Amino acid sequence: MQFPELETSRLILNQLSEGDGIDLLEIFSDENVVKYYDIDVYESQEQSLKLIEFFNNRFTENAGIRWAIRIKDSGKLIGTCGFNSWNPKMKNAGIGYELSSNYWGCGYASEAIHKILDFAFSNEAPFPELYRVQGDTMLGNVASESVLKKLGFREEGIRRASGYWKGDFHDLKCFGLIKPEFIEI
Repeated sequence: MQFPELETSRLILNQLSEGDGIDLLEIFSDENVVKYYDIDVYESQEQSLKLIEFFNNRFTENAGIRWAIRIKDSGKLIGTCGFNSWNPKMKNAGIGYELSSNYWGCGYASEAIHKILDFAFSNEAPFPELYRVQGDTMLGNVASESVLKKLGFREEGIRRASGYWKGDFHDLKCFGLIKPEFIEI
């Protein structure tokens, strides 16, 4: 299956490549970006190249999909978004995303995520009949919560000690979006 390329008025969403290693390193070496993420600050391009390989393998294995988020005019990589996993039997998927802090507050995250949700719920995606998407945020990640709520996700509760990274357990706030509740922004 060919990797689906998507477009918005300001963004291109396409597959990551090895050529994105430096830009991805710049994003993940920013402490502000990884503050609520389950990884430590990146220190080498090798780490970002392994992440690109991981994301692309997930697509090849039909286990998930992660798009590069690029500024349409320049092609600059500013983040990634996608479905970390999907379960065809249960017709659901888990969503993930991050954006370079240089581009926070411009609406790019909402724009990109809206586009991938629209694609996923259209039944054109590699995961047919998707009905539910779940997003989890660490407590205190108000910006990410705001993005999810703007797109129609509903807060469903807190899963205590549901995540473990950076040497500690983390409570995660669960947000869910079902197909009939998906809204146009």
